[in-house]
Amino acid sequence: MSADVELRLSEIEVKLSFSEDLLEELNRTVARQQQEIAELQRQLRDLRLQLQRSLPAEPGDAVHEIPPHY
Repeated sequence: MSADVELRLSEIEVKLSFSEDLLEELNRTVARQQQEIAELQRQLRDLRLQLQRSLPAEPGDAVHEIPPHY
C-alpha cells in the first residue's frame, strides 16, 4: 500500500473509533432519558390520582352549596 492510502485508512479508522465512542455515549444518554421519562410519567400519574381524590365527587356540588354562615 502506498503511504497516501495508509494515511487515509488510518484517518478513517480514527473517525470510526470516534463515531463508535460517540454512539455508545448517545445510547447511554437515550437510555438514561428513557428512565427519567418513565419516572416523570409515574410521578404525573400519581399526582393525577392525588388530585382526583382531593376533588369533590361532583364538581357542581361545591358551587351550589350554601356557606355555613347562612
